[in-house]
Amino acid sequence: MSSSLILTVTTYGWFVCSLFYAIVLLFKRSFFGKLAVMGSVAVLFMHLAGMILRWKESYNLGIGHAPITNLYESLVFGSWSVMLVYLLFLRKWRITELGIIPSLLAFLAMAYASFSPNVESRIQPLIPALKSNWLIAHVITCFLGYAAFAVSFGASVIYLAKAKYEDRGLFRSVPDIRTLERFNYQVIIFGFLWLTVGILTGAVWADSAWGSYWSWDPKETWSLITWLIYAAILHARSIQSWSGRKIAILSVVGFGCVLFTYLGVNFLLSGLHSYGAR
Repeated sequence: MSSSLILTVTTYGWFVCSLFYAIVLLFKRSFFGKLAVMGSVAVLFMHLAGMILRWKESYNLGIGHAPITNLYESLVFGSWSVMLVYLLFLRKWRITELGIIPSLLAFLAMAYASFSPNVESRIQPLIPALKSNWLIAHVITCFLGYAAFAVSFGASVIYLAKAKYEDRGLFRSVPDIRTLERFNYQVIIFGFLWLTVGILTGAVWADSAWGSYWSWDPKETWSLITWLIYAAILHARSIQSWSGRKIAILSVVGFGCVLFTYLGVNFLLSGLHSYGAR
């Protein structure tokens, strides 16, 4: 069995999980909530197995590198990270209804990676700039940050929807907005810490690869913009006492910057990170 087959099956697995989470969100069916969580854990391990097998396949080809070096591999790892972060927070918060957006994002990322003709899925040799031990640390930490912000985006969307439509009888299954707000805040802190570490490890990697810790490359610039947005969210909440709808909207804007940093820069702007576009 090949890694591509396992990861293709994983794509459909995340789709099924997203359907279960949708049923929980709309109809508050505890049975489907259990199915969604158990299914997510099973698919998460299947997803991990596919990535490990791809790593082994790269060694069998004489290339031998971690499967996180191009667009296809980053989409695969990113979707896995989103569900990992959600399930980790689910253990404490038990808000099953929030799983709809992380699982849907995981499905969409995997579907794009698996079926888009614009994404090259072949295992390829690394260019010299990527042959660094700092690569794994940089990519993993950044994607854990991105994953947390994806979960925060989901919580913010649910928060805004519940605040607007709760009086019409919708989203009654979702916990109160204060609980959603606290959840969102903790997820943002988690993501901000990981993104900070990701930027720092990226600077060290950049110095070893290009001889400069910071070169204002488009990817670096937009990473800094994203970091500043989430820093502003944390500052506004702790110092200015912003809460509720304002924080949720800023979180949605912040995730838009995450998507542009990850995908938009690759496709629209050229720079030192352009090698990761395919």
